Parts: sequence; C-alpha cells; structure tokens
Amino acid sequence: MIVILKSDPNREQLESLIAWLQSKGIIIHTSVGAERTILGLVGDTSQLDMDLIAALDIVEDVKRVQEPYKNANRKFHPEDTVIQVGNAQIGGGSLTLMAGPCSVESEDQVVAIAKAVKASGATMLRGGAFKPRTSPYSFQGLGATGLEYLKVARQETGLPIVTELMDLSQLPLFKDVDVIQIGARNMQNFDLLKAVGHQDKPVMIKRGMSATYEEWLMSAEYVMAGGNENVILCERGIRTFESYTRNTLDLAAIPVLRKLTHLPIIVDPSHATGKSALVAPLAMGAVATGCDGLQIEVHNDPAHALCDGPQSLRPEAFDVLARKLLKLHATVRELEA
Repeated sequence: MIVILKSDPNREQLESLIAWLQSKGIIIHTSVGAERTILGLVGDTSQLDMDLIAALDIVEDVKRVQEPYKNANRKFHPEDTVIQVGNAQIGGGSLTLMAGPCSVESEDQVVAIAKAVKASGATMLRGGAFKPRTSPYSFQGLGATGLEYLKVARQETGLPIVTELMDLSQLPLFKDVDVIQIGARNMQNFDLLKAVGHQDKPVMIKRGMSATYEEWLMSAEYVMAGGNENVILCERGIRTFESYTRNTLDLAAIPVLRKLTHLPIIVDPSHATGKSALVAPLAMGAVATGCDGLQIEVHNDPAHALCDGPQSLRPEAFDVLARKLLKLHATVRELEA
C-alpha cells in the first residue's frame, strides 16, 4: 500500500499517522520527491482501513500495490535512485562505464588494464577474482589473491572495483570491495541475497539467464528487505533458442524496468553476445535505449585470456567505443530534455 501525502503536510498529523501505522507492525519507507511525499507501507496492510487513512487531512490518495516487490517498486519510490560509489555515480543522468578483464590474471595485467580504461573514460573497474565456470576444469579465478590485485589497481587509478561474490563464505573477503556483483547463476541464491542485504555496500544483481522481470525484481527485493537499498540491476542477456550468440540481449528490459522500478540499470553486452564484434553496436543500442551504464570486458591480450577472450575488447578498441558512447549519451540526454 502507498499513501500519497498532500504538499507540506502538518508535521504533528504526519508523526501521529506514522506512529499509528508502526503500532500495527507496518514498516514505512518514506520517499520525498520534488512535488510530493509518498509513504510506502510494507507488512500486513490487509488490516488497514484505506478509507480511514484517505479521510485524513494530510492524505491526498491511498493505493494498494498489487506487485509482490515493494521496495523496488517505482510506485513506492517515484524518483530514480542514484548510487554514489567513491567518485563515481550510478544513475541520475550519468553514464557509468565499468570496464576490465573477465578474470584477474596477474597484478601487472589488471593494473595496466585499469590505467587504460580509466584514460578512456571508465569510472569503475570490473574484474573477476572468483569465477563461476560451466566446466570444473576451466580457470576458476585467483580468489583472494585476485581481490588483492584489484585493490592494487584501485590504489593506482582511484577506480572503484566491481567483482563477483559467489558464496557466503567469501563475504568477509569483500569488506574492501566497492560494489558486490551477484552473478546470473546466483540471482536466486536467497541466502546470499539476504546476506548482502544486511550490509550497506552497493549490490549489482545480474539477471538470471531464464529469469522474468518479476523474478529479477524479487531478487532485488530480497536485498532491499534486509535494509540495503543500494541495488543495481544488470541485464546480461537471456537464454533463448538462438545459438549464434552466447545469449540474447534483451534491450526491452531497459524501458520496462524504467516503468516498474526506480533502481539503476546497467547492461553487459560482453556476456550477452560472447563475440567482441557485437559488443560495440549493442552497447550503443543500450545507451540509445536509456541505460544508466555498461559493463564491458577489456583484456590486453584476448587471444591468450584465461577466461572469455572471444568477447573481450582490446584497450584501444574500448577507447574508441567509450568516446562514441559518451557522445551518444550526451545526444540522448539532449533529445530527452
């Protein structure tokens, strides 16, 4: 249920309303917008009399929310969420470029790539320390050592780091990570989602390869229900009947999510296609469709990469693409103004 307040509500009446709702066991999320304030009510609202609340002098309207996700719902939070990570901003009209290798292979490798992508306009460094692989014989990542190399790269460049958490046991190692990534295979690992919901570090949830929009948003709801509202959604392609590309990038997710949720939306064209030649056009399409940022894999020697070389861009190719993306984003923003 949401309660839409009239402009400049009487403070005493508002505090009285909030106290009464809390006495009924209702959790209240307040969203203060430019024009109005909304109270999002979470809990057993079936016991509440909508007509009684609507009759209050400070209340403009009362509506029931049918969707199972509440905290992630735009009806609860009409204004877009903006997440600040160090000097980088995700959402709020900026274009966030997360770039780096699929897997951290050495300190020299990740530091060199971090310096290159920063010079090209990237504002965050992505890199895998722990790697979920389809084959048990494939490179599984450097683990804790890889995290240390990412920290060195952050110290050298100032770029916040984004890396994937695979298991609850790894969480203590992530205390110095800037953004925790929950991969597609863990999108519905509810114990993991609850755990990252009980800390305030930003969490980026990649869409499961067969997940519906509602299932994806319910994963975000798990994190937000724990008290962590710093959630980012990442579209990375879904599994369809087409086998030419690794996955099928769903660009329709961007306008759909814009309507359903206030959370920032990142697109990963690298994992979506599995082919480096397709990364640039789909990245451009994602920006034109209105995403808040992109996650792009960059490797200094893709032919010899230990993981996902075929979908990685060389630093010079990323440099060309990044400049195009920033120009396109500026044009899109101008057209929307």
